[in-house]
Amino acid sequence: MAADDKLKEYRSKRDLRKTPEPSGGNQKHGQKPIFVIQKHDARNLHYDFRLEIDGALASWAVPKGPSTDPSDKRLAIHVEDHPLDYAAFEGVIPEGMYGAGTVLVWDRGTYRNIMEEKDDPLTMYESIEAGHVEVWLEGEKLRGGFALVKMKGREDNQWLLVKMKDKEADARRNPISTEPHSVLSGASLDEIREHIKEEEEGSS
Repeated sequence: MAADDKLKEYRSKRDLRKTPEPSGGNQKHGQKPIFVIQKHDARNLHYDFRLEIDGALASWAVPKGPSTDPSDKRLAIHVEDHPLDYAAFEGVIPEGMYGAGTVLVWDRGTYRNIMEEKDDPLTMYESIEAGHVEVWLEGEKLRGGFALVKMKGREDNQWLLVKMKDKEADARRNPISTEPHSVLSGASLDEIREHIKEEEEGSS
């Protein structure tokens, strides 16, 4: 499926004349596919886990955020694909817009598809269709294997995000609380909100 086709739902939910979110373009970040996790203080604070697949960012909303403890199973709601340039988006989505609230880039890096290394290899798209994704993250805060598993007997969009058991697993870490700031700007959600407010007041 072409990237533009993947972004139809994304664009249909937003008035891109009124929100600073990117409309999407053909932006390739390098040879290795990227991942990004965005902290999103919308109606409820959550973390958006995004994986580059075929020119777009497949996305899951994770209410409690990712964990480095393999015993933690975090609910992940599969949502619409986002454009690749969303990976660098930080800012405030205005009130009244879809997803209104403040967004920061909590973690980012590259990843590899572990399912492609199995005896019966699967592409990322095939893994999503099968309801079982395994990726190795090389991020600034998160590293190692993470699995996304579709929950049986639930709504189609309900998955679990789980840290796989490997050398990067650490039940003692809690990066959600100990490393809350943006890896892009170093800012907190409050600082991003204040910066945008100052910009708006300065231009009025």
